[in-house]
Amino acid sequence: MRNVSLRWVVLGVVAALIGAYLMLPTLIVIPMSLNSSSVLGVFGDGWTTRWFEELFSDKSWGAAAWTSLQVAAGTVVLATSAGTAAALGLQKIKPKWRLPLTALIVSPVIIPPVIIGIGSYVLFLRWYLDGTILGLIIAHSVLAMPFVVVTVTATLAKVDPDFERAAASLGANPWTAFRRVTLPMIAPGMVAGALFAFVTSWDEVVVSIFLTDAQTRTLPVLMWTQVRTQLTPTLAAVGVFLTILSVLALVSMRRLERSPK
Repeated sequence: MRNVSLRWVVLGVVAALIGAYLMLPTLIVIPMSLNSSSVLGVFGDGWTTRWFEELFSDKSWGAAAWTSLQVAAGTVVLATSAGTAAALGLQKIKPKWRLPLTALIVSPVIIPPVIIGIGSYVLFLRWYLDGTILGLIIAHSVLAMPFVVVTVTATLAKVDPDFERAAASLGANPWTAFRRVTLPMIAPGMVAGALFAFVTSWDEVVVSIFLTDAQTRTLPVLMWTQVRTQLTPTLAAVGVFLTILSVLALVSMRRLERSPK
């Protein structure tokens, strides 16, 4: 057997410990969701699927999930379209303006969500968009668009501009050149950005608290309400589904990265 350097062994152990530290708080929701105790965090003597049954039988959870799905789908469409257009526009402007504009577009990532939530609430209240699906889609798109811009920009950096020039020399107009040449090449970045947008919208809670009411509560908002009023393992059951969704999104993005160019 090949001798393994001590530093690589130490590095592997440290990496494993860090991975366990990051994953255990997430994976603990699985045994908690099957716990027979009616108090979240207190383990009983047996296992049960009661909390999953309550999750599917309670109409409020289904309504919240349906609202979250509508908002996430709308966010994917709006954020992906606007983010792709912004990324394409950034490639066409002068370099001295590109950095400040990029910083402005991605600023929602670093601005505290509470500030965005308060600003959105005040603005949407005047536009009569508070408590509506459309208002949530617009607010979530502001939060998700930076991820689309980053992924599409990274993909555009690998696209040779000579392809568009070649298409133009063959008689293609700008729209045809984009649709037949540029779009297929940046599609993996757009899909990755769309997945980021979906997960961002699906998991968002802070801004949604400001913009939802009893009829338009999203799944994370309902979970937050349950945490404050009724702390049961049903929350852990919801967390299992959210974890599965996040893992599926991550696997999909990894497959896109490995797909042949």
